[in-house]
Amino acid sequence: MQLEVINLGAVQVVIPGNFPIGNFPGLLTLFVSNNISAYDEYQCLKEMNKVAEFHKEYLQQAIITLQEENPATTIVYADYYYNAFKWLLHNAPHLGFDATSTLKACCGIGGSYSYSWTEKCGSPDVPSCLNPDQYISWDGIHLTQKAYKFLAQRLVAEILPKLKCINLQDH
Repeated sequence: MQLEVINLGAVQVVIPGNFPIGNFPGLLTLFVSNNISAYDEYQCLKEMNKVAEFHKEYLQQAIITLQEENPATTIVYADYYYNAFKWLLHNAPHLGFDATSTLKACCGIGGSYSYSWTEKCGSPDVPSCLNPDQYISWDGIHLTQKAYKFLAQRLVAEILPKLKCINLQDH
């Protein structure tokens, strides 16, 4: 197994994981269930998140193989998508997000999650919230800038030490 970037000379590679897809308003709307056991402690769809978990496990095995085949290259799995997103949901109220809006779209209309597959953000008469910083999801599929900011901060804190990067401010 080879990555083209390694063939081109990359010596540090970050391979991103996947979001827990059962947490997004679009899929929560599409696969809504009356069965309470279909949801986890954050009210996200368990079965959808199992798909992301399977992807994570498969990807991590592939990274082990890549690392063994390319010992001179540092290959890091960026688990910020899955674990950092769960952290974000768990800590949402402490990070300034509205606890009642963590699974709702800021820009959207309809249903429990402010999302409609036929009337999406940007369509005529589809409103956006007044304060996007209180929401994790922008449009039911993408996150808000504030949510991405927190995920990026966790990513940098987790990934840089594994890449053995120097702090440019110290030089």
